[in-house]
Amino acid sequence: MPELPEVEVLVRHLGPLIKGKTIRAVEVRRARVLAPTSEAEFSAGLIGATFGGLSRRGKYLLFTLERPAPREPLLLVGHLGMTGRIYLLPNAAPLPTHAAVVMSLGDTRFVYEDTRYFGRLTLDPSGPAKLGPEPFAKEFTAASFAASLKRSTQAVKIRLLDQTMVAGVGNIYASESLFLAGISPRLTARRLRPEQVVALRRAIRLVLNVAIRRGSTLPLDFSGAEGRDGLFYYGGFTGAGETGSELLRVYDREGLPCLKCGTAIKRIVQAARATFFCPRCQRG
Repeated sequence: MPELPEVEVLVRHLGPLIKGKTIRAVEVRRARVLAPTSEAEFSAGLIGATFGGLSRRGKYLLFTLERPAPREPLLLVGHLGMTGRIYLLPNAAPLPTHAAVVMSLGDTRFVYEDTRYFGRLTLDPSGPAKLGPEPFAKEFTAASFAASLKRSTQAVKIRLLDQTMVAGVGNIYASESLFLAGISPRLTARRLRPEQVVALRRAIRLVLNVAIRRGSTLPLDFSGAEGRDGLFYYGGFTGAGETGSELLRVYDREGLPCLKCGTAIKRIVQAARATFFCPRCQRG
């Protein structure tokens, strides 16, 4: 599932490619991904609009669309859900089976593809409006973070997945951050000591920054399985070697030795999500 670093890498890659391109036609193949926007409203709003900036808020992609006067600029909100992908495709290339929305940009096509259709491409801005502070924003202070944790009786790993507390931290990087901070994922959020809060805040920022930097150096047009282009996902791909994978210290490493102490990494399930941790480095 794409998390903040993957979305940020996509924003940096896709933004320059679409800037200044005008939407000439819209084909909606899976109307459910537009919800709550109707297909008619979606097409009417986008046709004739020109892509301006592309930014990120948490795991959301925010496309600014400029429209001829007197029409106001429009905000297009994208969310990749679990399996969503957004990319440009040559006009001559066949569309993938799970293409949900296709926009003609003249010399190329903007494709939103989603195998499970849990993602969104909509004109509804309510999702980003509900998010907590960005991990890198000045508003994400140790004091505000501590206050949010103190209000929760949940395990800290579960609390980190609450997007109203801090935006963009998902399952993978929650596990990675807790390992780096030396905090047990099972520790109740409100029981974190001040020094642990500071360490966790620092770890979140560091883990996300490293993932963004690593992803930004990788090609997003490598050849993937079954002849598909591997655009967007950079968890690993055939023939990439060490440069093509994320540096995950605990996530998905059950039974493997901890890179710090050698103890076998454990896997537990919290709130229906897999958590990975070192029982020695993350006691408590």
